[in-house]
Order: sequence, then C-alpha cells, then structure tokens
Amino acid sequence: MDRRETVGEPARPNPDELLRRYGFVDSWSHRTRGRLRILLGAAPGVGKTYAMLREGHRLRGEGHDVVVGFLETHGRPETAAQVGDLETVPRQEIAYRGVVVEEMDTDAVLARKPQIALVDELAHTNAPGSPREKRWQDIELLRDAGIDVVATMNVQHLESLGDVVTGITDIEVRETVPEAILDDAEVQLIDLPVDQLIGRLEQGKVYPPQRARQALEHVFRPGNLTALRELALRQTAAGVEEQLEGFMREHPAGEAWQATENVLVQIDDDPSTGAVLRNGWRLASAMRCPVVGVAVVPPGGVERLPAPEAAALRKNLDLAEDLGIATRVVEGADEAEALAAAAQDLHATVIVLGHTAGNRWSHLRRPLADRLLDRLDGVDIHLVERRDRRR
Repeated sequence: MDRRETVGEPARPNPDELLRRYGFVDSWSHRTRGRLRILLGAAPGVGKTYAMLREGHRLRGEGHDVVVGFLETHGRPETAAQVGDLETVPRQEIAYRGVVVEEMDTDAVLARKPQIALVDELAHTNAPGSPREKRWQDIELLRDAGIDVVATMNVQHLESLGDVVTGITDIEVRETVPEAILDDAEVQLIDLPVDQLIGRLEQGKVYPPQRARQALEHVFRPGNLTALRELALRQTAAGVEEQLEGFMREHPAGEAWQATENVLVQIDDDPSTGAVLRNGWRLASAMRCPVVGVAVVPPGGVERLPAPEAAALRKNLDLAEDLGIATRVVEGADEAEALAAAAQDLHATVIVLGHTAGNRWSHLRRPLADRLLDRLDGVDIHLVERRDRRR
C-alpha cells in the first residue's frame, strides 16, 4: 500500500477505483501480483467449496479465464457435479509409502496461466516429495506469476487462533496458515447456522455416516460449532475494519489517526512461547494497535547462549515473524532492566509475559512482572500461563 506523503491538496481518485482498492466491489483484473480471495468458514460442511465453484462460474460468465486448480469433493457427488463446464487442471500424482497421492499440479497451472485459479483447502499439507510443504505456498507461487486465486479455509486453521481452537475442541490443529496470508487477502465469510450444519451432518452430506457420528460426538457439538462460528464472524469483521481504517489513513477527513496503545510481547527460548505470542497478537488485534516481540539475550548476542537455547529462541523469533509480529533482540545482563528499556523506547502500554506457576526457584527471586512494574509507570502487565520448565 502506497503511503507516500504529498504536498498541497491530494489528488481526488476515481470513487470506483477507491471501492475496488479496498475490496468493496469485484476487481479481478490482472496486476503484477495475483490477488487472493479466501472463502472462510467455521467448519467443514458450511458450503465453502460450493461457493468457490459458484464464484468460478460467475467470473467465467463475465469473460474471465478461470480454471479449477484443485478441488476436494470428499466423495460428495453433488459437489463434483457443481464443476460443470469449468476447466480442471489435471492433478499431480505422488507416490508415498506405496500409495499414490494426488496433489495440485502447480507447474501445470503456471504453464496454463489462467487469469483466475480456484484452489480448495488453503491449509492443506502436501504429500512428502512435493516441491513445497504447504498448499498456501503453492498459491503464493501462483500469485507471484500474476494469477488471481479463490481459495477455501476453515477458521481453525488460522495460526494465531491455534490456542483458542484447541481450548474449544480439545484437538490440536496441525495444519495452519500464517496470519500474513490472510492480511494480504480479501476474506469472505461463508456462513451457515449451527442447526443447519448439524442437519447436514446427520443427513450424511458432509461425512460418511460413521465419521459423521464421531464428529457430532466430538468436534461438531453445538457449543463447539457456536464458538467456531463466532471466531469466523469476528475474523471477517476484523478484516473489514482493517480495510476501512486503511482507507481512512490514506484519505483523512480530519485529524490524523494515531494508535494510542502499543503491545510488547516477551520472547524467550521456552517451548510454550507460541502461546504467549498468540495471546499478544490477539490482544493487539482487539486493541487495533502495534505489537512488537522483544527477546533479551546476554551481552555479546544470541551466540553467547548455549546452542539448544539459541536454536529455540531463533525458532520462536521466526514464529513471531510468521504471526506478523515485528521482533527486536536486545542485549542485557538483567532481563527486567533490558525489557523495561525496550518498553520505554517502544512506548509500550501493555507487556505480555509468560508465567510459570509453581517454579521451584520462584521463592529465590522476585517475579519478572514485579521487577518491571518497579521500573515502569502506566504499563499494564498481562501474564500467560505456561508449563514449568523446572529450571
């Protein structure tokens, strides 16, 4: 997004162009890089694939060159029938442990070079031996080639919501999509009331009968579906708010918009730092403010840490970047002092820390939160419970 300042009265862009720029009307014309539209649902069975195929037919009817890059019917004949006369790119076959697995043939889609590709299941993990590990990486390659993509995804696969979804369903989600992918996409909610989705399950329209019964007893309980639907609604609403705020920042009608809050998140080598980062990201998203992750290392840098701790810290720094959290590594012999200095430099108003309950050394030193509060005024501390590392 162009944020260059101009002198004097700003040029008045065409109103239709403003609407297209912020996704309020369809605009599937080619650019240097392809555009991504994600059809987001609360759970399997809400109609994302149907909606994707309907969109493909609509766009083709308007004269666009559309192909099906990958379609997952889950054995539903009625879904396969929706393809109709849409061109489908043949799949790539990959042999793995004596079984032939079919994946999207990204090279074939690139060679065909359509204007728009329809690709199901954005969060899918490709079979071992595929050129890329994740389907979203395949889609990024298509976009780099100037191909627009319409894709589908369930809200539980959003990386930043992993802890929340696990808390709702008691199931760890292993296939995830980085927040940055959604930030660079137009997200459209495909919604279905919970009672109607349960009805589709009971009628065998989502899974085969045995699998449907298991789903209704576990993941697809009414309370779980209601919570997942709420997550999908909130995620989509947040995207719309971000588009509107982007418009307001580029075209101010009065006082300049400025964030008044800033979130700082502690990053260390703890394996549960992901939970701390995701909590910090969600807090900053709810507050509509910047978030920065800060790691404190000994004088001399990360290289002064033991190799396992350095590797774990780098992994957590990479995770922060995947979540769209800017990172900063500061050196200091005293963690509280270094974090406090970083907080002052960043004008942080909220600090998110990992907290280990019952640590056997806790009686020997004051908690980090208390030491920070001694050094900072007007800062809120949020503690995220994590496992005891037994240091």
